[in-house]
Amino acid sequence: MIQIAIIQFPGSNTERETLMACRRVDLKPVEFLWNDPVEKLSRFDGYIIVGGFAYEDRSRAGVIAALDPIMKQIKVEADKGKPVLGICNGAQILVESGLVPGLDGHRVGVALTNNKRVKSGHVVGVGYYNTWANLKMSVPPERCAFTRHLNTGDFINIPLAHGEGRFILPDKLMQQIIANNQIVYRYCDDDGSAVDEFPINPNGSMYNIAAVCNPSGNVMAMMPHPERTEKGNAVFSSMKEFIDNGNPVTNHTLAFERPPYEVTNYRASQNAVEWVIDMIITDNEAASVHNALTRLGYNVSIARQTHWEIGVEGTRKSVLQKIDATGELYNSNKEFISKIKSADNTASFLVRQKEDMLGRAKFESLTERFEITELNQLIRGVIWNVTVNGSNFESILKDILNTHILFNPLSYECYRIN
Repeated sequence: MIQIAIIQFPGSNTERETLMACRRVDLKPVEFLWNDPVEKLSRFDGYIIVGGFAYEDRSRAGVIAALDPIMKQIKVEADKGKPVLGICNGAQILVESGLVPGLDGHRVGVALTNNKRVKSGHVVGVGYYNTWANLKMSVPPERCAFTRHLNTGDFINIPLAHGEGRFILPDKLMQQIIANNQIVYRYCDDDGSAVDEFPINPNGSMYNIAAVCNPSGNVMAMMPHPERTEKGNAVFSSMKEFIDNGNPVTNHTLAFERPPYEVTNYRASQNAVEWVIDMIITDNEAASVHNALTRLGYNVSIARQTHWEIGVEGTRKSVLQKIDATGELYNSNKEFISKIKSADNTASFLVRQKEDMLGRAKFESLTERFEITELNQLIRGVIWNVTVNGSNFESILKDILNTHILFNPLSYECYRIN
């Protein structure tokens, strides 16, 4: 019987549903933990990275798991043509590891970022969202390991549940993967039309993307959850047929050169006020990033702060007092207004979403709900303070930035604070 490794990281939580889905189509699923001996992976015929919250989505969803040693071996097995399916959090891990969309050297080419739910010009929600969604199969059945039991234009209705499910990528790369038939499933309405508006497009993904495969068609990152319903069985039965047929990968290629990301110096807008927020309690997110970098061999210390750039008109002091009283920008039970950390061998990087949906939602709340009309700008960011415990300061900082653990350059901007 075909054996499928069900890959789980700390925080994964949909292994049971995935085991059931595999058994429904006569696959033999075997639970495989992130810290099991990686050499055992080669005995399996295929792999599914399950959904959940690997490492509690710290830093951002999928990135810490993507840097785990097990993913190096998954890349080796994928390069042999074996099928690899990443569902929800698994999709985020595949994207952050560079297995999707499949650029040379597994370079990061796509981001899965915060949901964008906007209707009639207003933010109707941020963060985690769950619903049922229609997915239209948009490629020929033989294009991908996970499409062989559907016809082009068929759509399935399955659940989704995520907070960072919005696919974004450069326009030039988008055109290439469209031409390459790598956009496997798209969100659609009950008539099968891919209407780009909420709630039909439930997270704001470019081109209504719900799933993307690599050029060879054996690796797919899929945000909705086909394992949670029998309506998604075709995804798993297709995987079985693909393996039965000897892993018939396609001969598509993908070439895209993205210029290196340059970190610029930060300058606040004129007349803006900066609030730097520290935590009273232990910051587990910073601890997880520190531990991941330690596993990669970096002798560093990590601290994290929240950053708000606040543009106000009128009497600055009174406006800031009104904003502070709302409790919208920080939780006084566990946070306080502080200053940017400064120490020897420490560099501070401000990371911001290119589309700051949380900042936009907070701005609308402060100006409309709390009627603070003097507020004219609000931008949220995160400050990562990196202390290098040793020499080669700038070289180590560059290497850490290149891991993308602090930001994905496709969905974030990064500035150095001097």
